Amino acid sequence: MTDERAVRAAGDLAPLPGDLAPLPAADASLLALVDRLAVLLERSDLTELEVEAGGTGITLRKAAALAPSTVTPAAAHAGDQTAAWPADADAPAGATGAAPADAPASTRAAVLAPLTGIFYASPSPGSRPFVEVGREVVVGQVIGLIEAMKLFNEIKSDKAGRVVRVVPEDGTLVKAKHPLIEVEPL
Repeated sequence: MTDERAVRAAGDLAPLPGDLAPLPAADASLLALVDRLAVLLERSDLTELEVEAGGTGITLRKAAALAPSTVTPAAAHAGDQTAAWPADADAPAGATGAAPADAPASTRAAVLAPLTGIFYASPSPGSRPFVEVGREVVVGQVIGLIEAMKLFNEIKSDKAGRVVRVVPEDGTLVKAKHPLIEVEPL
């Protein structure tokens, strides 16, 4: 007697209930990509990762992202490039890094990331950063690079003034619409 499951797995017959039919190659590669994105999200400080390619989009969220959060009215305006962002009260002036959620909101203007990717503060490792705390920045000046889909995108300031804070650390993942630098108008 022939093993019916072996024959079905070879493709001669339809799968029996409980059999795992092999996925088409495109579906398998998409699921592998989702798995890799989930690992990237878990290893980062982000709570949400949103990716769009062609007509397909996916949003991955950590459980913490589902908890209620507070958003300042200035940050709620999607078209507004100036958002109030929490200041890091415990850090010295000019320190980088994410601010705690319970810190008071800053009224400084912020240049926001136009896309999600890895932020680089300088054009190459070991070279001087594009912007530094205490220095002036003008509209159109390159403030950093964001690597997304193996492309390096120059990020230009849409604000003019004195740099008060560089928010992300060099080489860290930033999300679209998150602040890159805080600027104090002159």
